[in-house]
Amino acid sequence: MTSYTIALAGNPNTGKSTLFNTLTGLRQHTGNWAGKTVVMAEGEFSRGNTTFRIIDLPGTYSLYSNSTDEEVARDYIIFEQPDVTVVVLDATSLERNLNLALQVLEMTPYVVVCVNLIDEAKKLGIRIDLEKISQRLGVPCVAISARNHIGIENLLDQVEKVANGTIVPNPVQITYSDQIESKLAQLEPLIEKTLGSRFPTRWIALRLLDGDESLLRTLRERMQDPATAARKEPLTHGRTVCH
Repeated sequence: MTSYTIALAGNPNTGKSTLFNTLTGLRQHTGNWAGKTVVMAEGEFSRGNTTFRIIDLPGTYSLYSNSTDEEVARDYIIFEQPDVTVVVLDATSLERNLNLALQVLEMTPYVVVCVNLIDEAKKLGIRIDLEKISQRLGVPCVAISARNHIGIENLLDQVEKVANGTIVPNPVQITYSDQIESKLAQLEPLIEKTLGSRFPTRWIALRLLDGDESLLRTLRERMQDPATAARKEPLTHGRTVCH
């Protein structure tokens, strides 16, 4: 049986945890991330011959180092490298939500954009061109209503296709000013020489240019003792989650 790990990312109140509960039911566990007071929720389910392990990341508005929640979500995507990251957007607030989606796309190409609350958007007369969003972002984009179980099978089809390589996303790359691009070109080879090719060198270079002390600290911890840095606290069972 094939097994994939899927991370759910999104702003608070986008229905991300509703999707998590819809997918996993009672097959979920909660605990805290190592050394943090942030709740870590994990669950699983099977579909055909495939098992999906789902990680519900904390709801955040960005993936910088402005809060512990943001650090937890950032570190999981960068260092644990799930097979697919599903970015859950609120169909009634797409403009605000897309900022996080673009940040995730700088961190990993293995992304499916999930537009939740599509039924609420229709009630408000909001029309969303999923194909155009998919073309502009370079990753699959699907619409769902997690609460009413609409579009879930299509979402899982796209997630599985990205996970097994049937779909190869080609995320849009944001072009910065000439000055920043020049510095990125200098930093990226040095980062790859130090950390290898496993991590997104462009994204790490951007954070270094931002002077992200939290990321530097985490990188040092990972390089010194990757097993300890990745360790999680014990989990408890049978409690649904809400971020």
